[in-house]
Amino acid sequence: MIKRFWRWFRTPSRIAVGTLLSLAFIAGIVFWGGFNTALEYTNTEQFCSDCHMNDVVPEYRMSSHYMNRSGVKAICSDCHVPHEFVDKWKRKIIASREVYAHITGKVDTKEKFEAARLAMAEREWARMKANDSAECRHCHKFDSMDYTQQKTVAEKMHRLAQIEGKTCIDCHKGIAHQLPNMHGIQSGLTE
Repeated sequence: MIKRFWRWFRTPSRIAVGTLLSLAFIAGIVFWGGFNTALEYTNTEQFCSDCHMNDVVPEYRMSSHYMNRSGVKAICSDCHVPHEFVDKWKRKIIASREVYAHITGKVDTKEKFEAARLAMAEREWARMKANDSAECRHCHKFDSMDYTQQKTVAEKMHRLAQIEGKTCIDCHKGIAHQLPNMHGIQSGLTE
């Protein structure tokens, strides 16, 4: 009996190979579908709110990215998760460190979060600076801006930023979240 099994195992029939390949293909599709569904769930506002309800969600809900006259809403992942496939994966891997910090109690209270806010903000600003504010530019492009519809100061600053090759995060820190205590730091601020 064992000898017969090993003979079959070393020289499987075409049906066995076909069945194995078919099952592997189906398992791959099920795995990919489930994994992609889980990945997309981590991009929802609900997922982010589960941990951030007491710190950044209230301030985000007071921003123009949440409620505005045009009704266009940006959710957390629109700004914090790249839209390109490979960059999205890299960001998700890095974000697992942030989830781990919350689970292990490093930033699980408002007080702990506030104590770490500047370091977290600086990391996010550096990421956005390095990718030329790609998430911002997914919706806001200099070439699509109607400068005549902007306030004089905004028009002047946007034209200057375009000429100088600046990126959104250079000037718009604090656009959707309260700024951390930046005592002694000089950089571009708010809207």
